[in-house]
Amino acid sequence: MGVKLIPPAQAAQHFPLLIKQLFLSAGRYQPDNQIVYRDQQSFSYRQFRLRVQQLAAVLRAAGVKEGDTVAVMDWDSHRYLECYFAVPMLGAVLHHVNIRLSPEQIHYTMAHAEDRFVLVHDDFIPIAQALLPRLPMVQACIRLSDSGDYQGDVAFIGEYEQLLAAAEPLTEFPDFSEDAIATTFYTTGTTGNPKGVFFSHRQLVLHTLNMVGTLGAYNGIDLLRSESVYMPITPMFHVHAWGTPYAATVLNCKQIYPGRYEPNMLVDLVVRHQVTVSHCVPTILQMLLSCERCKDIDFKGWKVLIGGSALPRGLARAAMERGIDISSAYGMSETCPLLTVTHLTKEQRELPLEQQLDYRILTGKPVNLVDLQIASPIGDLLEHDGEQLGEIVVHCPWLTQGYYKEESKSEELWANGWLHTGDVASIHADGFIEIKDRLKDVIKTGGEWLSSLELENFISQHTGVAAVAVVGVADSKWGERPLALVVKSDDTLDDAALRSHLQTFVAQGKLSKWGIPDHFEFVADIPKTSVGKINKKQIRELFGH
Repeated sequence: MGVKLIPPAQAAQHFPLLIKQLFLSAGRYQPDNQIVYRDQQSFSYRQFRLRVQQLAAVLRAAGVKEGDTVAVMDWDSHRYLECYFAVPMLGAVLHHVNIRLSPEQIHYTMAHAEDRFVLVHDDFIPIAQALLPRLPMVQACIRLSDSGDYQGDVAFIGEYEQLLAAAEPLTEFPDFSEDAIATTFYTTGTTGNPKGVFFSHRQLVLHTLNMVGTLGAYNGIDLLRSESVYMPITPMFHVHAWGTPYAATVLNCKQIYPGRYEPNMLVDLVVRHQVTVSHCVPTILQMLLSCERCKDIDFKGWKVLIGGSALPRGLARAAMERGIDISSAYGMSETCPLLTVTHLTKEQRELPLEQQLDYRILTGKPVNLVDLQIASPIGDLLEHDGEQLGEIVVHCPWLTQGYYKEESKSEELWANGWLHTGDVASIHADGFIEIKDRLKDVIKTGGEWLSSLELENFISQHTGVAAVAVVGVADSKWGERPLALVVKSDDTLDDAALRSHLQTFVAQGKLSKWGIPDHFEFVADIPKTSVGKINKKQIRELFGH
């Protein structure tokens, strides 16, 4: 016998999981809560709902149809949040343009995604002017402006706020397949052009509902609840700002959108609005803790979720000492992104700081609906004993189904029926995941593997280190040797002091003596990618000679 299927009543309605179903909750519980943009503008949820409906009407009048791709080039803003809903609710695809890519890469992504409509902030008009003549599929452009008159050569159909003010709101949105594509964006790799990932309405709805449940329902996580004040410090063009704007909107949280990231301004917004939850990559947190405005601030009550790359112990300690409740999460562009988050028991949260850090800098535990395993190079699943190392592979309902127009790379991503992350990790018996490195960043020296992330973690614990990045560079004798780029917080720091510091970890059996770098390169800043992660590819190109 097979599974039992019972036919529905003839009048029963199929209820597809669509973004418009998430929109039903916007303002339902706290209609007067505010969505704030840089302290320049503020809207209640009542106004937000109306504005989304007006934007949908503007887009439809401009010619947007189901299946069209609508590109957005903007900083983190209320406008972007409105696009998160209005564009996919029309059945169109929202293209999150990574505005930090090079102009040629931006052109490639927009041409590859077949963008037909573009919303452009004033700051990016020079890029748009250069690219639009080479994007013949684009039918119309809308200007996004904070102030001032427009001067340029782009033939805009109008300015965003003026168009919304003149539009009769669209109140009915179509039904269509929940497997329809809602969003797309591009992830950069070590070689070749950026790759397009895409997500359906169903995937985004399930991801959002899971975030609402996971981040608010469990003791030991409790990051995002209806009374939270949320401010992203992860660009909204990067993996849906980790999906949190959708969850915050469903919960009717007060939301703060900072526009272009300026460290002192970000700190002011946190203090002025008593922000309770944010998320960012480690380099952004380091930037905030180092800025002038931050020096005398007690951040007690601010919860910050760190992802994108490993959280160094030294940075985690510095954040906790400033009152920040720090947690880690894990995901990637291909995973929508949330896969894991730190989950501390009551007893673990009451441990002394150094013992808490043992857990907080790990990658957390898988969230609901996620089956996360580690696999050997031949695909065998490995034990969760904290010792065996393997590549993280994953199953869950919100993973991209492939790369857009990249069949061979899609098959590689989904080899053996699991999505392959390219991250090497162990899984402890208590469920905590410890990422050791990216497959491409593991340093192979003298026939042994050395984790660049572990070495960064050890170096970061020296009080004279503000930031650190470790890569493997070619070596004629050992194959590769570790090179450490270090930003000083103490001008007296030198090679000898760092070698002495690392010897303590050798003595404790945590680091092999051959893991100490032959050379430390002291730099003013560490190269970063378009989304603020350490750019190890560029570091190897600059220093790997």
